[in-house]
Amino acid sequence: MKDSRDVIIRPVISEKSYAQIDHGKYTFEVAQGVRKEEIKKAIEDIFKVHVIAVNTISMRGKRKRQGYTSGKTRSWKKAIATLREGERIEVFEAR
Repeated sequence: MKDSRDVIIRPVISEKSYAQIDHGKYTFEVAQGVRKEEIKKAIEDIFKVHVIAVNTISMRGKRKRQGYTSGKTRSWKKAIATLREGERIEVFEAR
């Protein structure tokens, strides 16, 4: 099993992710190839909260272009964790 810090890469900071915090849902970028059970255990270990459910989404890279040069952004995996009623993660609360 991987270390918890290797599973969770970073929190996703966006308007949509902050709107979900009021419903107890927190969004993270996670490593490719990890399962929902590993994500749940990693979030519980790092933040000392109880996770009810984990939903994952594979985000495909977007085509980008700057002048003549074109390329593609990297693909990544997003996880949305639903916490138990009344629990919070303080990293997201500093807004």
